[in-house]
Amino acid sequence: MTSAATPAPAYRRLSVEERRTQLLGVALSLFAHRAPDEVSLDDVAEAAGVSRPLVYRYFPGGKQELYEAALRSAADVLELCFAEPAVGPPTERLTRVLDRYLAFVDGHDAGFSALLQGGSVAETSRTSAIVDEVRRAAAEQVLLHLGVPDPGPRLRMMVRTWIAAVEAASLIWLDEDKQPPAADLRAWLVDHLIALLTATASTDEQTAGAVAVLLAQETAEGPVGTLARRVLPVVGDGAHLL
Repeated sequence: MTSAATPAPAYRRLSVEERRTQLLGVALSLFAHRAPDEVSLDDVAEAAGVSRPLVYRYFPGGKQELYEAALRSAADVLELCFAEPAVGPPTERLTRVLDRYLAFVDGHDAGFSALLQGGSVAETSRTSAIVDEVRRAAAEQVLLHLGVPDPGPRLRMMVRTWIAAVEAASLIWLDEDKQPPAADLRAWLVDHLIALLTATASTDEQTAGAVAVLLAQETAEGPVGTLARRVLPVVGDGAHLL
């Protein structure tokens, strides 16, 4: 006697929302590791196990609409990287934020580079606006952790300058085969923010107040104390300039 064959699992028709979510997930995975110009609708359809016309049914605007939707989805995730409860020393919160951010960059390397460097045929004013929205949201989160809900122009410019530096460092990190290790890059970026805050505080009263509040929450063994101990010997060599 021969045993009965195992029945094939029944096909389950996905709801409209489930299918759209599936296609976005597949597109995000493809755009994460390949530049948008290198991904076709056929690639998305094949990876999702569906037909090209089905992809068009959910995204009538074709690849451009799908790319913008995937970008919007990725931007939502990226914005969440910067959301952190206001608990504990600010630099420890920032450390957790940067760990999540760099993990995102690591997992979306090719797509992240193509997105920020521009030049893609998929780049439009809408995609640029989505990216800029992420930058502004990140800056607002940093300002909230600094305890400054209504920043003046000097402090706001400083924070946005740091956000731009984080982006640039991320791109260079990817170009340098992700060296130094992510933890070292993150520590350097935290030091960078502390240094920018200190320099700006020397000429801006609002920033000086924010730094005073920050220092009151920090510990001797935290990033601020550690950086101060490393910098003091270097600054001491320039005592003759005072």
